Amino acid sequence: MSRYSSILDHVIQPGKGNLSEALAQYILSLDFPKEDRDRYQELSAKADEGLLSLEEKSELEEFLNVNDFLATVQAKARRSLGEPSTPVA
Repeated sequence: MSRYSSILDHVIQPGKGNLSEALAQYILSLDFPKEDRDRYQELSAKADEGLLSLEEKSELEEFLNVNDFLATVQAKARRSLGEPSTPVA
């Protein structure tokens, strides 16, 4: 777990299911648009090959940070609805 993820967990407390049903359902509906998922896959492939520029590395880190945020708030939403938590990929 990254330091960012650890701090995020301390702030959001995904283990506490205390969101309203409507808010939890809304949070679970959040996702990256297709063009962003495609860009993330492109950047990930370049990273695997060691071909990222500094700008692309920064962009990939931003995608990863947003994904960490979504995973954390969606875990809290699932807990609030009584569902098991599953990580966002």
